[in-house]
Amino acid sequence: MADISTPSGHYGSLLGGKAASKSLRRRRNAELRLKAYGILAILIAGAALFTLLGSVIYQASGAVTESYIGMTVDLDTEKLDPDGARDPKTILRADFGGLVKDTLRDRFPWVTSRSAKRELYDIVSSGASFELAEMVSNEPALLGKSIEFPLLASDVADLYFKGSFGRLETVETRGLLTAFISDGVATISSSANDFSGVLSGVKDQLLEDAALLRRQAARQNNAVHVFERRVDNAETEDARAQAQAQLDNATTTRDQLLSQAEALEARAGGTLGAEALDPENRSIFVRAGGGWMKLTELDATFAKAEVMVPPTGNLENTGDWTLLISDLPQAARKISDVQIVALEELDAAGAVDHVFNWRFFTSGDSREPELAGIWGAVVGSFWTMLVTFLLAFPIGVSAAIYLEEFAPKNRFTDFIEVNINNLAAVPSIVFGLLGLAVFLGFFGVPRSAPLAGGIVLALMTLPTIIIAARAAIKAVPPSIRDAALGVGASKMQASFHHVLPLAMPGILTGTIIGMAQALGETAPLIMIGMVAFIVDIPSGITDSASVLPVQVFRWSDFPERAFEARTGAAICVLLVFLVVMNAIAIVLRRRFERRW
Repeated sequence: MADISTPSGHYGSLLGGKAASKSLRRRRNAELRLKAYGILAILIAGAALFTLLGSVIYQASGAVTESYIGMTVDLDTEKLDPDGARDPKTILRADFGGLVKDTLRDRFPWVTSRSAKRELYDIVSSGASFELAEMVSNEPALLGKSIEFPLLASDVADLYFKGSFGRLETVETRGLLTAFISDGVATISSSANDFSGVLSGVKDQLLEDAALLRRQAARQNNAVHVFERRVDNAETEDARAQAQAQLDNATTTRDQLLSQAEALEARAGGTLGAEALDPENRSIFVRAGGGWMKLTELDATFAKAEVMVPPTGNLENTGDWTLLISDLPQAARKISDVQIVALEELDAAGAVDHVFNWRFFTSGDSREPELAGIWGAVVGSFWTMLVTFLLAFPIGVSAAIYLEEFAPKNRFTDFIEVNINNLAAVPSIVFGLLGLAVFLGFFGVPRSAPLAGGIVLALMTLPTIIIAARAAIKAVPPSIRDAALGVGASKMQASFHHVLPLAMPGILTGTIIGMAQALGETAPLIMIGMVAFIVDIPSGITDSASVLPVQVFRWSDFPERAFEARTGAAICVLLVFLVVMNAIAIVLRRRFERRW
């Protein structure tokens, strides 16, 4: 009798044995690897998304607040309203820009040269005078009084307060300071040689500059070798003469760079004589006796300085002094030393205020970063999306109903369906070219208007809406149609009274997703002129306007550094709109979704 307790043969290999165990382990290991790959892919995608959002939010943080500088403004009646009529229109035409400049000169009398005055004026925004004029025109009773008014800081001043141009570093001092001032030049000494450490940093900077020059000389030396080979291999006298000229030029440049590097190294290694400080060096300030002095020569035991703010206190053997060094040389930053001293004086006096930047959300575009806002682009996006929805939704839904419910199945309808699917994959800029050639060029639609942008985006969104609407209509069970037709409804009544309401959640979901895609489009709108600089807020679909993605594109191309933060903030606003629209689509789908 056979022992049936022990599997054997083919069935034994299936039920047990080393081969079956090995195969089972391979399958389990493959499953674990697949899960690990999936988790790894999710982690990588999440890290990329977190990095992207983090960088955008960090960049946008600079636009959250804006800075104001409090000043005492003398509203001279003779300058602002010489007729004494207190007419708001006359007051608005007064020279408030000159008044702001007079206020700055009175606040900083130590600024005397023309170039320094221009730098001083730049710490206040050009829009500050308009805000002052608007306030005085609304309250003419203020004329003849001195008022405290917050002047909007310029983008340069605002960035300095936020640390974008570096901050002044305080160097620890141990000795007593003695300074002698003559004709605006101060000779400064310290009882503890506090300048020796600063001098060491200056010499280190000289060595870094010398190393940079030597690297440049090394590249020129490579060029010398190349031109030497060209001279040796030249086949004609003209070619040899040209190569020789290039060789001489490269040799001269190399020797000059090496000579400059050697001179800097000699200065860095020297122990005698004061080191001259130029704009290529980090700015070094001494604050003492209520004044500011900028060092121009530096030695281990003494320094010479230019008096910027005349001191009023005692400068002989005083321990109440501060040594400050800027992060960057003056030549490497947009803000000047005069502006730094003025802003530090204002900050120390408590005249600087940082408030939430509501202006960014309530103002239109501007060439001045501190005045620029997104409200014009938001309103332009609203009008453009309104035109897009009013055109794309009814046309797209009607086309989907016809193709799914009424159109006969033949080659013509197959051709239409194929083209609809292909249009969904056409690059958006092609629709911009179509709008430029047809709607603007032939029909004369206003350029850079929400009407033109809405028509172009409607064409681009139509395939998405049609495809989503057809899928939603097709998902309605045939029994609904059959029941409606069975009780005597016509085919149109069955489609519009029964099928369409049940398919509407899916249709709305596809429509919102298509609209969200259209909201983020830039290329087709640039083609029809919506990239123009628009200051006014559009009041209708035929007014010139811009939209949020185009605003982001324009600001990212501006050279002013303050526009970087505005660009990031505008991207955050656009992302919020897109997230909200997609969230609405998800809520609608879950709220009205039916399972058949």
